[in-house]
Amino acid sequence: MQDIILYDILRQGLWIAVRISAPILTVALVVGLVIGLFQALTSIQEMTLTFVPKLVAILVVFWMSMNFMTEALTGFFTDSLLPLIAGT
Repeated sequence: MQDIILYDILRQGLWIAVRISAPILTVALVVGLVIGLFQALTSIQEMTLTFVPKLVAILVVFWMSMNFMTEALTGFFTDSLLPLIAGT
């Protein structure tokens, strides 16, 4: 396998990883900022207040974006990796 093909597949794989993780990381960031702002305004320093809502928001977004994630990964596999494995 040529180095250019390997680097292109790695680049595509990293880009797919970024696209797949972006919704979950964005929601975790926004929920964390909102809860942090709420804690700063009310002086409530409860650890479960930051953990539980963030976990629930991440699970909801993961559940809602599973179809997108599956299509992105299967598309990458069938379009990029499978032809290399088959040798075409």
